[in-house]
Amino acid sequence: MNPQLFLAFLVVAAALACTPGVDWAYTIAAGLRQRSFVPAVAGLCGGYVLHTVLLVAGLAAVLAGMPGVLGWITLAGAGYLLWLGVGTLRSWRGASFSADAAGAGGTQLRTFLQGMGTSGINPKGLLFYVALIPQFVSSEASLPVPVQSGLLGMTFVALAGLVYTVVALLSRTLLQSRPGAARAVTLASGIIMVGLGGVLLGEQLLPFLASRFQ
Repeated sequence: MNPQLFLAFLVVAAALACTPGVDWAYTIAAGLRQRSFVPAVAGLCGGYVLHTVLLVAGLAAVLAGMPGVLGWITLAGAGYLLWLGVGTLRSWRGASFSADAAGAGGTQLRTFLQGMGTSGINPKGLLFYVALIPQFVSSEASLPVPVQSGLLGMTFVALAGLVYTVVALLSRTLLQSRPGAARAVTLASGIIMVGLGGVLLGEQLLPFLASRFQ
């Protein structure tokens, strides 16, 4: 691969992974509800692995070029985030690190699947892979374009996993002795999920409603 393009991608990908958003919110909220945050982080990374597979297979570009299909994916993602956010809001009063509350968030498999859904069904993640990664792929490199795309996609997965792990560890360190702050952060995480779900829903429904009343 082109070393300069790869370094530039590392900078951009790290900056994006370090930007707070729904992934951060889910990582912190899941970590507060369960003893281990590893399933949540692994699930989020699993969603981006799915995006990488789609990119390498060429399906991501096809989906991005089909506004109708992408619109339905956006609606599904919005509904999922709203459901996840409401569930987080309902549990914010019990957010703590006590052993009694360690299993309150469900099984590790459920946490993993919810994390995978959070990043995997998010159309903005799909568009990120379609719009960003191809800019750092060189047709003159010795590696085939699909291989370069896969390596760049997995590089982002590794960076995201590292950043989310650090976020979870720092949040636990800072909130472990502060149950009030833990509840406030969980509440904020739920609000972020519901807010993003509402924005995604509005992006699809408002143009439709506007066209109906014209």
